[in-house]
Amino acid sequence: MLIETGRRAKTASKILARIPTDLKNTALLALAEALNGARAEVLTANALDVAEGRANGLSEALIDRLLLNEQRVDGLCADLRHLVELSDPVGAHFDETTLPNGIHLRKQRVPLGVLGVIYESRPNVTMDVAGLAIKTGNAAILRGGKETIHSNRALVQIIRQTLTAQGLPADAIQLIDSPDRALILELLKLHEYVDIIIPRGGAKLHAFCRENSQIPVITGGIGICHLFVDESADLEASLPVIYNAKVQRPSVCNSLDTVLVDKTVAAEMLPRIVEHLAPAWVTFRADPAAASHLTGFDSTLVQPAGPDDFDTEWLSLVLGLKVVDGLDAAMEHIAAHSTAHSDGILTENSAHAARFIAEVDSAAVYVNASTRFTDGSQFGLGAEVAISTQRLHARGPMGLPELTTYKWVAEGQYNVRP
Repeated sequence: MLIETGRRAKTASKILARIPTDLKNTALLALAEALNGARAEVLTANALDVAEGRANGLSEALIDRLLLNEQRVDGLCADLRHLVELSDPVGAHFDETTLPNGIHLRKQRVPLGVLGVIYESRPNVTMDVAGLAIKTGNAAILRGGKETIHSNRALVQIIRQTLTAQGLPADAIQLIDSPDRALILELLKLHEYVDIIIPRGGAKLHAFCRENSQIPVITGGIGICHLFVDESADLEASLPVIYNAKVQRPSVCNSLDTVLVDKTVAAEMLPRIVEHLAPAWVTFRADPAAASHLTGFDSTLVQPAGPDDFDTEWLSLVLGLKVVDGLDAAMEHIAAHSTAHSDGILTENSAHAARFIAEVDSAAVYVNASTRFTDGSQFGLGAEVAISTQRLHARGPMGLPELTTYKWVAEGQYNVRP
């Protein structure tokens, strides 16, 4: 069923790869205007998804991921316009040199080709991927979750109509318009046509893709994120950072899951954390040492941490609390429980900050800042197709350069090898 989809995508990718930057930018601006003009239809479709999600018992965290509103549509339009302002990586030269034999050698950026993007509960991903793919000359085959089917249909219709109006191939962006999970497996076998698989979802989806794909897979987007309150931290300044990391949008992968507190400041800091976040309906899971400093709080607010709580991506207003014996213990906990997404230290000790940066092996490492900044838009990338937590090719928010590869170009004067 998907072979023809793959063929059309590959053909479209070859056309898009040679489109000049000004035409791609014109298409992105047109797409932003089209989305803005069709927001009523998009929000109506999204309301159907939200209503069906609630009827099917989706959690509030998933409903929040699913939801589009006026502000979020404004953000999508702004991200598309911001992509226009960013440099087009395609065709860029780097690592140039002239060999002793006179051959001029360089690397030159080219599109990856066809992206297969599998995602759940996030219709904004549809527009993010489309914008990034257009700017980098890639085609994309999208497979959203069944809970976003109405939203994705509306968004992809806008995208394809805009591409056609701009003289670009509509098949550059295609949607697998069926909730049949067997189609995911079929997509993972389209190695003749699809160049990379990017799953955005839970651990089961990532494992399924890694185990079944005949195409290279970039995984990421699962975040068990930490902040460590060092003994030297400015405790007053740390509270709003912790609050922002947990409360600003708890249902996303860069939200805070665990606060580690140095034992020397635990007695003072832990009650202040609970007092500061409890009005925002945050509840807490405390290890025994942390709980010993929180005996004055209601047991429904502060509960004992269970055996799996420090390995849980909460995606809700739940926060783990643990007392650690210094920087080494904090980093040991992070190494054991982090998913290598976003982890940070709150400190006034520059040596501790430098060690944390050097030794914590996460895609994004923070000093005195909220983990919520791990985002393509916040990093100035316009948007991201995913947040990679692996090492090869791309790491962290995958913006424009991460959607390209390169070729070697050698320019000679009729040189022959001796």
